Amino acid sequence: MRETKDIRPLEDFNWDEIDNTRGEVYKQEEQERLEAIYDKSFNQIGDQQVAMGKVVSISDREVVVNIGFKSDGIIPSTEFRYNPELKIGDEVEVFIENQEDSNGQLILSHKKARILKSWDRVNEAYNSGEIIKGYVKSRTKGGLIVDVFGIEAFLPGSQIDVKPIRDYDVFVDKTMEFKIVKINNDFKNVVVSHKALIEDEIEAQKAEIMSHLEKGQVLEGTVKNITSYGVFIDLGGVDGLIHITDLSWGRINHPEEIVKLDEKIKVVILEFDQEKKRIALGLKQLTPHPWDQLDPNLKVGDKVKGKVVVIADYGAFVEIIPGVEGLIHVTEMSWSQHLRTAHEFLEVGQEVEAVILTLDREERKMSLGIKQLMPDPWVNIAERYPVGSKHTATVRNFTNFGIFVELEEGVDGLIHISDLSWSKKIKHPAEFTKIGEKMEVVVLEVDAENRRLSLGHKQLEENPWDVFETIFTLGSVHEGTITSINEKSGAVVNLPYGIDGFCPKGQLQKEDKTTAKVDEKLPFKVIEFSKEAKRVVLSHARTWKQEEEKASKKESPAKKINQNLEKTTLGDLDVLASLKEEMTKKENE
Repeated sequence: MRETKDIRPLEDFNWDEIDNTRGEVYKQEEQERLEAIYDKSFNQIGDQQVAMGKVVSISDREVVVNIGFKSDGIIPSTEFRYNPELKIGDEVEVFIENQEDSNGQLILSHKKARILKSWDRVNEAYNSGEIIKGYVKSRTKGGLIVDVFGIEAFLPGSQIDVKPIRDYDVFVDKTMEFKIVKINNDFKNVVVSHKALIEDEIEAQKAEIMSHLEKGQVLEGTVKNITSYGVFIDLGGVDGLIHITDLSWGRINHPEEIVKLDEKIKVVILEFDQEKKRIALGLKQLTPHPWDQLDPNLKVGDKVKGKVVVIADYGAFVEIIPGVEGLIHVTEMSWSQHLRTAHEFLEVGQEVEAVILTLDREERKMSLGIKQLMPDPWVNIAERYPVGSKHTATVRNFTNFGIFVELEEGVDGLIHISDLSWSKKIKHPAEFTKIGEKMEVVVLEVDAENRRLSLGHKQLEENPWDVFETIFTLGSVHEGTITSINEKSGAVVNLPYGIDGFCPKGQLQKEDKTTAKVDEKLPFKVIEFSKEAKRVVLSHARTWKQEEEKASKKESPAKKINQNLEKTTLGDLDVLASLKEEMTKKENE
């Protein structure tokens, strides 16, 4: 049996004992030099460091990476699922967990290397607007969780696509491109968007399309969306809006009456704004204007028929033919002069006949009237409402100076406030009657040219002032009641027969030197009467002063003469002396 030699560890290996069959002998110095060169051929790395490595092989389960060390490292392929395009020769970052495990294997991690540098990469990508790749790991409330550089980022559902997404699950386990749109370094939150990339592409397409647009250009597009105010048209990467007023020459209630979703239609460009990326389109402009098709023989005074399409307070628009409308102003709906709205006369959808009042084909405007189809009530007005005739009218309106009443539709008249009552002093017509009440009136004056009737109410009775003139004569005394007092001017006194008189302030003094008060019933003397001005001026003071004068007359005439003589001048003595003699003679008789 062959004798075996002792086996010694490698560090105790003696190069001098090697059988030099080739005749090569290394000295100690040479041996040390060669060992140093060999050691330098490997990277000088340590554990818990990040290094760059090159992919040398890829399998379903693992990726082998060479970092220039004595052995290659093996990394699970799941750490590269965010990058399905990984290929041999690509350089990747790795984290050295252990230079040698129990099996002498180099242990690397790509995931940990990404996490260590992920926030730097995230901030760099956010600041530069870089497009990055991420792996969609799972679904969460309101969106998806995406692996970006080893960090879990949030992809909101609204940022997945430009179109609303109903099923988020179809994106799980997919690798997609994103833009980082928000970072919260304090809470380590990252928000990404895939929609932003699509919008950038769309904006680029829009810019390209907008650069070739021209006003009046006719394009074909697809109805993308319908709203109450218009229709959005996809022109192949850029959207335009047809406003509801540009869909049809005629009036429509909703765009769905003209177009349908996904329908392909031709449109014309009306306006466009390259900066705001807005395009205004028209559909009706591709057909002739209806005014050009209007009967050329139509003229002012002709009768036309149409349908009421719009009603406002001031009038109604009637469509003669689709796209051609005429306005019936509310003043042309009735001969009445009262303020009313068009809603009181017409309804939307109602078929009406009207007379053309004005027609401007250049301005494409037409005004119509329907009252012209009825006789003008002011024709022969003087024959139907002669001066002095009596009628029943309806109270329509008040003014400070009188009442407007309606005798018939379109025939109004004014009752001046002074023609309401012979005896009552009326400050405002509302004191006399109410809106809507019936009143008996008399025609006082007819002005057919200006369409005015002057009416009266008090004229239905005889003028009582003719009688008052014989009752309230100057100097006559009547009992009256004070109804009101003005501190500056005087008092209003109610006299018999319902007539009011005025007592000046200075004439309110009573015999006891006090001043009369409201509601006091006292005798008053008429000191002024005017039938034309309907004015009676009274005095209470003169009633009791009148009694004093009577008392003074009962005194001796000789005494009065003596008193008067004291006040006379020398030139009056002869006259007064003869008067005294005559008075004394009468007294003795």
